[in-house]
Amino acid sequence: MELRRRGCRFSAVTKQFPIEQFQALKDAAVCRHAFITRIAGIDVSHDKAEALRRLESAHREIRNAIGIGDWPLLTAEQIHGNKVAIIDTPVKSDKHFAGYDGLITNQPRIALGIHVADCCAVYMVDPKTPAIGLVHSGRKGTELGIVPNAITQMIESFGSNPTELTIQLSPCIRPPHYEIDFAARIIEQCRALGVKEIHDTGRCTACHPDLYYSYRAEKGRTGRMLALLGLL
Repeated sequence: MELRRRGCRFSAVTKQFPIEQFQALKDAAVCRHAFITRIAGIDVSHDKAEALRRLESAHREIRNAIGIGDWPLLTAEQIHGNKVAIIDTPVKSDKHFAGYDGLITNQPRIALGIHVADCCAVYMVDPKTPAIGLVHSGRKGTELGIVPNAITQMIESFGSNPTELTIQLSPCIRPPHYEIDFAARIIEQCRALGVKEIHDTGRCTACHPDLYYSYRAEKGRTGRMLALLGLL
């Protein structure tokens, strides 16, 4: 099984709002996605709630720019656990899932959102069913198996075949800036379930504070990147 390192960086329609998009997810041709990176000019040296409040308007504008601004936005509380919310019926408005770290759905025109600042946002796309998943996996979530749990739930709930899944890891913190390479462990977990197509940019958030928010490098007072994924 091959681990592929692919990805491209470019700006959204409004150039002051940088995003990353990943070729593997584009090639799946069933979804829209983005990874919203550091946004210049917004002071985020605050606690998480205040930082997200300050980023909210810019994040909304980027959602509009990539064509999902009118889709309901579903987010998880992200408590570093391994619970995955299953969305298998239409959703008409934004919803926040308390106590969850992952979201999976087979419903079109719903935007899944995960906030990260060193942890990994893991995108999962099943182009055949179709179905998607988006999870928050840092050190603890990886140890608790949030990613394999989400893949298993996609298999059980939607009939996904792991050999047909496309997995994309976002930029996240890595050695030497962090003592554990949890990205490598996520890849091992995916392979153990039979996933063949796994993509990882290999980029470290703490190495590039000009591009990414890093909880560790900025001592907890920073913003959050926003991972977005939705079925067409």
